[in-house]
Amino acid sequence: MMNAAICVSKTRKKQSRKKQNRKPSSRRKRRRSNRPTIRFTPYAWAKLLYLRDAGNTEIGGFAVTSATDPLLVEDVCLVRQRCTSVTVEFDDNSVADFFDDQVDAGLKPEQFGRIWIHTHPGTSAAPSPTDEETFDRCFGNVEWTVMFILARGGETYARLRFNVGPQSSQEMNVEVDYSRSFEASNKADWQREFAANVRKVNRRNPFSPLPEAADGYPFFHELDEADEHRPGDFNVALKQNGGLEQSGDVDWFDRLHSQPLFLDWEYDECEMPLSTFPG
Repeated sequence: MMNAAICVSKTRKKQSRKKQNRKPSSRRKRRRSNRPTIRFTPYAWAKLLYLRDAGNTEIGGFAVTSATDPLLVEDVCLVRQRCTSVTVEFDDNSVADFFDDQVDAGLKPEQFGRIWIHTHPGTSAAPSPTDEETFDRCFGNVEWTVMFILARGGETYARLRFNVGPQSSQEMNVEVDYSRSFEASNKADWQREFAANVRKVNRRNPFSPLPEAADGYPFFHELDEADEHRPGDFNVALKQNGGLEQSGDVDWFDRLHSQPLFLDWEYDECEMPLSTFPG
């Protein structure tokens, strides 16, 4: 009986080792090989890595793709945005200006307004509920779109979604295409683009005015609690525009709702741009 028990134990250990060493099934390999692939040129990939690591928040932008291949990313472009470690909020006017500039340069909407790219400062690239809600709300009215996420730890996530016909979505493979010719890196320009567009928000009040650099461009600035209680330019702007008089007993939010001179970043960040472009 003892020998029989030992034999059974050894057999179970062998079976356990086989399960651990089992290679991916051919069905799983086929599934992965049948996925569509989003590719980055080395220049676009290097720029995205640089922008991801330039701060300690999430950052977001749009992919600019090849005229002949809508899933070949040749550049990554930022727009003005407020960022925390878990959120990115785009400025509508900046998005509209970016779209206008791309159209003026001869690009089609599907080359610059279909692939939403953002980063996660942690190790996981899995989309959050906020990511999914933003993807549905801001990219739900175009024929097709891609959500791409790059985590600081190196993990990637990409999903292609079709919003017309029999709506469907499918996860994608991610590759860097070194067979393409590409430009050299340009860290100075990338840093200027980051500094001109990204703000780290460390406070609850999303309506405080943002400081600007001497040349008129905004710059990367960590806003703290002191900014919460500094009405400053907001009050001046209200008086200059014939609005409410400066008064200590009038709340910021009352002023904003009674005379909304500034963009509502929290609730109106993406409703216009992507839904109004033809598919």
